[in-house]
Amino acid sequence: MKNRNFAILLAVFAMTFASMSFAQNPMVGGHDMSPQKNIIQNAMNSDDHTTLVAAVKAAGLVDTLEGAGPFTVFAPTNEAFAKLPAGTVDNLLKPENKDQLVKILTYHVVPGKVTSNDLKKMIKQGHGTAELTTVEGGKLEAMMQGGKIVLKDEKGGTATVTIPNVMQSNGVIHVIDAVLMP
Repeated sequence: MKNRNFAILLAVFAMTFASMSFAQNPMVGGHDMSPQKNIIQNAMNSDDHTTLVAAVKAAGLVDTLEGAGPFTVFAPTNEAFAKLPAGTVDNLLKPENKDQLVKILTYHVVPGKVTSNDLKKMIKQGHGTAELTTVEGGKLEAMMQGGKIVLKDEKGGTATVTIPNVMQSNGVIHVIDAVLMP
């Protein structure tokens, strides 16, 4: 009887450990995000990030975001881009506006792998705010509001992290609900 109970306990422990070690990334845009894929591969798989992917391609940033990194990307959804004034996205995607598009997109990227727990610790250490320096060179301010991480851009606009910690082979993506402006 003792051996049977021990075997059952061992089996339960093994199943629990296995499920913990193979924890799934959150679903994004209706699809699984694989931690073995890079930022571009996963973003291309998300139905919610088709505008972002088109912008990254137009800006010539695909190779960079497929690189080793690590990068932390605050990824606006299609709905976030749709909140911009009419015609803004189409205008940014024009070849003559590539420099402006690159500036906006790289403003959404922070060097290194910064998880939501890292951000929360930074916010706590900063007594309610944390300053992040983007790849573009600008600053983002992170804070907590209603239990969620909120980012404030240099123009005073805000974006809320709606899906944190989407792990990538070369960093992490945090899905946000607005486009940040440098």
